[in-house]
Amino acid sequence: MTTPDFDEIIARRATHSAKCDNLETYYGLSPDEGIPMWVADMDFRPPACVTQALRDFVDQGVFGYFGDDTAYKNAIVWWMQNRHGWQVDPDAIFSTHGLVNGTGLCLQAFTEPGDGIVMFTPIYHAFARVINAADRKVVECPMVLDEGHYTLDFDTYDAQMTGREKMLLLCSPHNPGGRVWTQAELEGMAAFAKRHDLIVVSDEIHHDLVMPGQKHIPMAVACPEIADRLVMMTATTKTFNLAGGHVGNVIIHDAALRRRFEKVMGALGISPNSFALHMATAAYSPEGAEWVDALCAYLEGNRKVFDAGIEAIPGLKSMRLEGTYLAWVDFSGTGMDPAEVKRRILEEAKIAVNYGAVFGLGGDDFQRFNLATPRARVEEAVARMQAAFADLQ
Repeated sequence: MTTPDFDEIIARRATHSAKCDNLETYYGLSPDEGIPMWVADMDFRPPACVTQALRDFVDQGVFGYFGDDTAYKNAIVWWMQNRHGWQVDPDAIFSTHGLVNGTGLCLQAFTEPGDGIVMFTPIYHAFARVINAADRKVVECPMVLDEGHYTLDFDTYDAQMTGREKMLLLCSPHNPGGRVWTQAELEGMAAFAKRHDLIVVSDEIHHDLVMPGQKHIPMAVACPEIADRLVMMTATTKTFNLAGGHVGNVIIHDAALRRRFEKVMGALGISPNSFALHMATAAYSPEGAEWVDALCAYLEGNRKVFDAGIEAIPGLKSMRLEGTYLAWVDFSGTGMDPAEVKRRILEEAKIAVNYGAVFGLGGDDFQRFNLATPRARVEEAVARMQAAFADLQ
């Protein structure tokens, strides 16, 4: 495999990029000045094997419905076994239009309007949007911030439960906190779900993006005893920067749960995107695995540059990133209210970030920065942040 050039600056303006071409619409930032660190996609090219698979598909010239997904499913099985020690049954795999779509399908399949959906907050903001749109109730269980590290307080969560909650929606690794959950923590989540008779939907879209020295454990591997209430969600999209392909895997080993999910899929007439399945099949390969290893090493370098620069500003603390490429920065030590923090980041540093409040309870004092970009851009963002908060230094 040719060594990936993650330092390459790729022009993404005027490419229908949500992250770059919406800067002015959502943030009032000129694309000439603003640094987009909000939408969670990467500014890197995917592995060459993915691009070649797409070229081959285009060159054959006919773009009909996708058929015979055996190779696609076998690639998923190979990847999960070799990268995560997880044995997946090909018959348990459903292809959805991404994992936000997968979340919505799970809500339809396993819950009813008015049911409570439990989440450990702060958490990925799209979850609450989908839950509310489906007329379900968001139930926030705030995590505990313990010396800059998120932990879980199950005694408090147990007391919150009313019996109307039907699902626990997990994010593993956790977005935005970057936690890679331990075996003991996953066991605690599983026990909590059993105590309150909750279906567990584990969104593991960031499972391949872990920092050196960390180890992601799939919930299905950590807690096989909850297979009768477990839905796993994975995807190539975050791992290989294929988000525009809108493809995800919902993996359900329990036959009864599978039938319920399959019924909803059938009722909505959902079928896969041919382009995305060709890309995903190519990505889940030895060449793709080498590329991911190189990516994670590069992201760790970006993390070090970002954390050192941010923590040189008094009052700022970047949560130690264990997984994902999303830095979660605590501004509470500045004594500033969130509005002033946002103003400085936006108007002075001219950086587009995700504001912490949208991630739910516990997020108000934080901002989320996307580090999956060439290092020169991370260095520029750090320099701008230091200038915007220069009075604190």
